[in-house]
Formats: sequence, C-alpha cells, structure tokens
Amino acid sequence: MSIKCKYLSLQELGKRSNQEDSIYPKLGEDINDNDLFILCDGMGGHECGEIASQTVCESMSSYIISHPDTDFESALNAAYDALDAVDNNNGKKMGTTMTFLKIEKDSCIVAHIGDSRVYQIRPSEKRIIYVTRDHSLVNDLIACGELTPEEAKNSKQKNVITRAMQPNQEKRTKADVAILTDIKEGDYFYMCSDGMLEISEDEDIVNVLSMNITDEEKLEILRGVTVDNSDNHTAHLIHIVSTDNSVMSQHKPLDRKIKLNNKHVIAVIVVAIGLFAGFGYYFTTRTLEPDRHYFKFLKMLIDTTRNCTEPDTLKEFSIPPGEDLCGVSDTIQSLLQKDEIIDLKQNEDK
Repeated sequence: MSIKCKYLSLQELGKRSNQEDSIYPKLGEDINDNDLFILCDGMGGHECGEIASQTVCESMSSYIISHPDTDFESALNAAYDALDAVDNNNGKKMGTTMTFLKIEKDSCIVAHIGDSRVYQIRPSEKRIIYVTRDHSLVNDLIACGELTPEEAKNSKQKNVITRAMQPNQEKRTKADVAILTDIKEGDYFYMCSDGMLEISEDEDIVNVLSMNITDEEKLEILRGVTVDNSDNHTAHLIHIVSTDNSVMSQHKPLDRKIKLNNKHVIAVIVVAIGLFAGFGYYFTTRTLEPDRHYFKFLKMLIDTTRNCTEPDTLKEFSIPPGEDLCGVSDTIQSLLQKDEIIDLKQNEDK
C-alpha cells in the first residue's frame, strides 16, 4: 500500500445513558495496516439507534474484509440487508448515519449518508482540503436562501436530516461517494458524529490539527472541547504518515459501482459526458416551476417551525424512498398528509 496511516479514536456518552454511535475499528482495537474506517450515528431512541449503528458498522466492515475485491455498492447493500434482518417492526423506526473511508494504493474512497462528517485537513497549509456535505434540512434552506449559515447554527431544525439508512425502505437511500487523490504526507482524515461539532467550528478543528504536538495530545484537546456536550460524540483521527506523491492529483467524483481496489473507471467518464449533455438539454427545454414550488414549500416549513415553542414538536426525518430533499416537495407533502414523517429521536434521553 502506497498510502500509510496511523489512527486514534475517541467515543464518549455525553449526557446520554446509552451509546448510539458505532465505529470500525472498535475503540481500543489496534489493527495493523488497517485501511478501512466506518462511523455511524444511530437514531430512534435507546436500543433502536444502537442496534442500527452497530448493524451497519459491523456488516459493512465484515463484508469488505471477506470480499476484498468488492465494490462499495455491494458493501452498502450488504449493510442494508443486515439492517432489514434486525428490524423488529415494533413501531420505533430505527436509522443511522454512515460515514466511510477506505484507503487504497493511491487514493481514498469517501462515502456518507446523513450528517456525520469526513474532513481531510492539511496542517502544512492550515486548511480543509475536503469535507462531506451534510444531508440536512438547514443545508437545503441555506442553498434556497431561507437561512444564513449563522442562523443555521441556532436553528431548531439543525438536527433534521434528509438522508439516513433505515430498514425495509422501498428504495434504499443512496450515499454520496467520492474518490480523493490529492493526498499528502501529514494530512489528516477526521471522521466524526455531529455530537463532536456541538460547539466546534471547522476553523477550530484545523487549528488543533495544525499544532506542533503529538496526535495523542491533539485528540485529547478535541476530547476536552466536547466534555460538556449533550449528545454521544465519536471520532476517528487518521494521520497520513507516508504517500507516493507521484500519483496524487485532485478530487474526482466516484461511480458508486467502482471496485474498492480499482485505479480508473473509464465508464464514469462516458456516463458523465452523457449526463452533462442530457442535463443541458433538459434545462434548456424544461420549466423550472417544480424548483420554485420546492422553495415555496421550504419557506412554508421554516415559517411554521419558527413559530413552534415546544422542541419536541420538531420532527427529525429522512426522506423516503432514498432521494435528495431537493425536487421532492410532492413526496414531502404526501408524507405530511399521511402523517408519516418520522421523529427518529422522540424516545431518546433528554
């Protein structure tokens, strides 16, 4: 393997009574030459979230280890199969976020569903090279111009996610997948659940990881910052200790069917060209009215929830059947009419 790393992890309860975050490798588990990292943040209250996160974490890691030439999509489907199998249909809808990092010979594969994050940080330049985009309602409201980033930090809707892994979905939620090739010795990958970010800003994380101290000391600073956090909080800190820079270039989109050990997929280029041409034709011949309807719906939603006085009335949900929030206003309105928007945290400890 051309890219070598070492890693540390932390996992804290916060002010909750049970741990609903799960990670691979498990806390305290030291695996020589490990190149696979997974972090999941469970939802659904008490045992439901714990079961969901553990199931996805364990099934994905086991599948990849036993099928070294597999593609990401197959590993994700194996996790969904395992999640379906443990669903007890007791009315408490379980779910989990998922973040994934696989270090290859000359690249890293990153995937995520939900609002747990993967950062790539370069201390030598004191900047973030790459960060996943949260699948969250506030992010969509920012994109629509209904919220500013500052308003989003204090929004009652900041925990509402638009994608999650849940059992027995008609159409399984898709992951965003990317292949990263701009990787240098000294870089860090920082994977964390949203509990690590209750009071931490991106700039704070960059500053800590840029300090001239040991990785153990950096991790303890990150732990200390979260000591009063209410939610479970979990993180992997992965330090790239050596690379073969002759093959590193830039970030590229990754076809979700790419083999986990492949270097190039020419089909991605062909498909991308086709999609680009298709979208160009669509947007020059179609009306943008559905998007305006969507923005109007989001405005209605935020105006309604701004008037809520009881936090428990705010629902945390994912949009079935595995679609992005944008462009699915009809789906959301249908769910609202059927009262099927799910409060994934209604049974969690306060």
